[in-house]
Amino acid sequence: MKFLIIIPLHNEEEYIISCLESLEKQSYQDFDCILIDDGSTDKSGKIIEEFISKESKFQAKYSLFHLPESSYSPGSKVVLAFNEGVKKADLKNYDVICKFDADIIFPASYLEELAKIYQNFPEVGMASGLVQIQNSDGKWIFESLSSKNHVRGPIKSYRKKCFEDIGGLRPVLGWDNIDVMLAEMHGWKVATIKNLWVKHLRPTAFKYKKDGAKKMGEYFYNIGLDLPLATLSAAKYSLRNSSFVTFFQILNSFIHQQKKRALSSEEMKFIRRWRWKQIFRLK
Repeated sequence: MKFLIIIPLHNEEEYIISCLESLEKQSYQDFDCILIDDGSTDKSGKIIEEFISKESKFQAKYSLFHLPESSYSPGSKVVLAFNEGVKKADLKNYDVICKFDADIIFPASYLEELAKIYQNFPEVGMASGLVQIQNSDGKWIFESLSSKNHVRGPIKSYRKKCFEDIGGLRPVLGWDNIDVMLAEMHGWKVATIKNLWVKHLRPTAFKYKKDGAKKMGEYFYNIGLDLPLATLSAAKYSLRNSSFVTFFQILNSFIHQQKKRALSSEEMKFIRRWRWKQIFRLK
């Protein structure tokens, strides 16, 4: 079972070598890695080039490509960079496709454990471990942005057939929830390995906090919700955060979205049904 790892990156000079060294130490080495430098203005590219040039085995396993300067963001831009990596690869040579962030440290058994899941459970289309971040006391704790059953954006992996079934990744805010829902639409199971932890060196969630309500309205639009579902979803989110102001901000953002949605009518229909089933669950 061969893995294709694609790492989009932008100004990651502080973290990228730790990520690459953790891949170098993997007990499972049947992988290729494509790094997409998305307009970095720091020394990220030089650091990667020096790493690759150290040994001939790295030159065979790792590839670096540079994109022009871009306005990088954790939403659409990161997926556009990832998709450039997909274009550079011949997918027929791979069984599993991974989208990893450049600021992750993987335990040595990470790819081996993923391979076991995909080999032993043919119904699994997506899998990952769990993400830890360092708190102010220096302790590594669970990054509780979502449940422990969610395959987080920085450490996504897909069985190739599942990746093809869902049509790849959509370059919109919310892509890392859309893929899960579309995987379920196509009959795939999603698995998280609860005792397999990665370290996230630079969490990106803080980038959304300032415009959280606006982004949530955009997210509801991107996943294909209609107005009744968006209203209920906004109400649930606002109650959880004890803010009526947030409710109106989310709806205002949702109503004023203009861009064409990245989902087909069939996909939106499925997601709406899925959301109706989920809407009254407290998570």
